[in-house]
Formats: sequence, C-alpha cells, structure tokens
Amino acid sequence: MGLLARISTVFKAKMNKVLDQLENPHETLDYSYEKQLELLQKVRRNITNVVASKKRLELQIVRLRDNLAKLDNQAKEALRQGREDLARVALERKVQIEQQIQDLEQQVQGLQQEQEKLAEVENRLRAKVEAFRTKKEVIKAQYSAAEAQVKIGEAMTGLSEEMADVGLAVERAEQKTEKMQARAAAIDELMATGVLEDRMDEKDRVEAELRKLEATGRVEDELARLKREVTGA
Repeated sequence: MGLLARISTVFKAKMNKVLDQLENPHETLDYSYEKQLELLQKVRRNITNVVASKKRLELQIVRLRDNLAKLDNQAKEALRQGREDLARVALERKVQIEQQIQDLEQQVQGLQQEQEKLAEVENRLRAKVEAFRTKKEVIKAQYSAAEAQVKIGEAMTGLSEEMADVGLAVERAEQKTEKMQARAAAIDELMATGVLEDRMDEKDRVEAELRKLEATGRVEDELARLKREVTGA
C-alpha cells in the first residue's frame, strides 16, 4: 500500500509539472473570468424569470379582483329580484375568489422575497466579478512583465534555446574562420620561404624546355622541306 501511495504521489507530481508547463496564466485567468460572467448571467436570468412570474401572478390577481366586483353586483341584483339562492351562489363564488387572491398574494410575496435575495446575490457576485477582472488584468500585466524580463535575461546570459542556437552558430563560424586563417598563414609562410616560388619557377622551366623542343622540331621539319624543294628530291 505504501508503494502504491508513493507511485501515486510521483505520478501526480509529474502531471502537475506537465500541466504547469502547458498552462498559460493569461488563458487561465480569462477562462475563469468568463466562467464568472456566465454565472452572473445565470443569476440575472433567474431574477428575470422570478420577476416575470411575479408579474403574471399580479395580473391574475387584478383580474380576480375585477370578478369580485362583478359577483358582488350580481348578488345584489339577485336579492333585488328576490332570488336569495342566486345571491348565495354569487357570494360563495366571491369567497372562493377571495381565497384564491389571498393564496396568490402569498405567492407574490414569496417571489418578491426570492427576487430580493437573488438581487443581493447578483450585487455581491457582480462586485466580485469586477474585482476579479481588475485583479486579472494586474496579474496578466505582472506576468507579461516578468516573462519579458526572463526572456531578456536568458538572451543576455545565453540560457534561452534561441540564443543557444545562435551561440552554436557563432562557435562554428569562429572555428571555420580560425581554420581559414591558419590556412592563409601557412600559405604566407610558404611564400615567405620561397617554396611556392621555387615550384612555380620549376614549372616555368619545364614549360620553357617543352616549348624549345617543340620549336626545334618545327625548325628541323621546315629545313627538311626546303632541302626537298631545292634538290627536287
């Protein structure tokens, strides 16, 4: 059991390290802010729904109160006509409607209380969202500044990958330059000691001898041709 716990701890630590490398504070803060805005919008929609329900009940109460006046008039008219039975029916209906109105008014009162609670929640949540938005922007600005400082520091110290690549390129260029400089120095030394000049002079002598032999051969050919022309042979 202890081994499994240690393995789990190591795994969680590695996962946290990977997630920390992948996590972008700007995106995380913006995502959290969007979620809070969604929650605030949800609360506001609930308030709107409660207000709408309360208004519907209030309209229903108004219509029922209109019926009370009508029933009362009907009961009076029935009594004038000597119809006490009809007056009783109208008054019974009036009592039922009054009970309905009482029940509806209690529901309206409950909805009013719910609206006030939601409004209080909305006010507190809105204040928290505004505070978080301000804090979010401050943290993002601080992170951007710190990130810029790190990049500048890495560039100055050569710790960044980009500067490491540049450093390798510079090192390779320096090595090639040193090799080229060494080769140039060697050539200068050979020229200073006359080795290259001796080789060049030797090459010139060989070419001169070859040209001389070639010219001699041509002279002999021309001489032989003239002899044949003179002797007619």
